[in-house]
Amino acid sequence: MPDAPHIVSDVMTFPVVAVGRDTRFKEIVRVMQHGRVSAVPVVEGAGRVVGVVSEADLLPKEEFRDHGLTRHDRIRRRSALAKAEALTAEELMSTPAVTVRPDVILAQAARIMAKEHVKRLPVVDDEDRLSGIVSRGDLLKVFLRPDEDIEEEVRRTVVSYLFPAVGHAIHVSVRDGVVTLRGRVHDTSLIWVAERLVRALEGVVGVEARLSGEDPASAGPAGRAASIDRPE
Repeated sequence: MPDAPHIVSDVMTFPVVAVGRDTRFKEIVRVMQHGRVSAVPVVEGAGRVVGVVSEADLLPKEEFRDHGLTRHDRIRRRSALAKAEALTAEELMSTPAVTVRPDVILAQAARIMAKEHVKRLPVVDDEDRLSGIVSRGDLLKVFLRPDEDIEEEVRRTVVSYLFPAVGHAIHVSVRDGVVTLRGRVHDTSLIWVAERLVRALEGVVGVEARLSGEDPASAGPAGRAASIDRPE
């Protein structure tokens, strides 16, 4: 079967730039600029994450600098206006923080980011203490995996597993993360399974399964090439 997938702790960044609840606005900006990050976790006590301050939380300060607002606008944009008047991390932060555990697989972390519309996730232990941070860029690191490594894993964990009798005759090639499988197999019902397993391997960008049923000549007078049937 395919190798165990990478988890958040494999790609996360640490140590992490963080601030406390009482950190002032300008200091937060300095921390972000110095660390070259667009968001920082807010921690308290022994490092427990209580929120996150992002550039989006800081921008209302500039947005509302010189603009007079009507009473209607103040009501409608009450949340943004509160951010504009905030002075500390506690007043600025988004809470509760959207976090992730270090043993979560990268695919799940990516789903959390997409669902919550965030660009990075603080990584916390079982007591919500800050362990690291994982960003969208970190999750994309798996696509830098060498083609040779992907090819070796496809042969070892998919081809030899599904097609042990004819694995030697199946040609596997990988270019820029796109895996191509060519050859003939005895059981065409496994072709869609092979494609799905290969697509699940880390670093795989796409799959071209050019597999077909065994040669009619080798299957006997009644044999003929089978078509690929995939479940709906």
